Amino acid sequence: MRAVTTLSWGMDELTCNVVGIDFPNADKSKSNRRMELMLCTPGEPVDLRREPKNPYDTNAVAVFSQRGVQMGYLSAERAPLIGRRMQEEEHVAIFQALVGSYGYVRIRFGGGAPTLPDPEAATPSQPRPASFDPDAFFPDPEGPECGA
Repeated sequence: MRAVTTLSWGMDELTCNVVGIDFPNADKSKSNRRMELMLCTPGEPVDLRREPKNPYDTNAVAVFSQRGVQMGYLSAERAPLIGRRMQEEEHVAIFQALVGSYGYVRIRFGGGAPTLPDPEAATPSQPRPASFDPDAFFPDPEGPECGA
């Protein structure tokens, strides 16, 4: 596994949360964001789309599944930074997990494919479950809390 490196404002690979998953989409079928997240498997590609004409937040970054269904948005706290880097650098995003009211995506900037954090590398502040659960979510042991 490749080590994560640090760039000017943070990491070249990070986990961000997807918010608004319980809101219906604006499409004719009112597609269900949570259901779309439930259909995703860890490592599945997702599409990040900047929405500068979003009436609520000009920095909004929407998250879409590879099936073209919106799954939600990156958090308002992270969207300006992620959106700016999306304009400046190559990026790739994958689905990481669905935990409670949040979905999580893994984003890599600057080339290459994102890697999912190793669930076996849980830190002492985040103890590993007694039995390994392949569906459990383990955030990065280093770096900023990009999903909280």
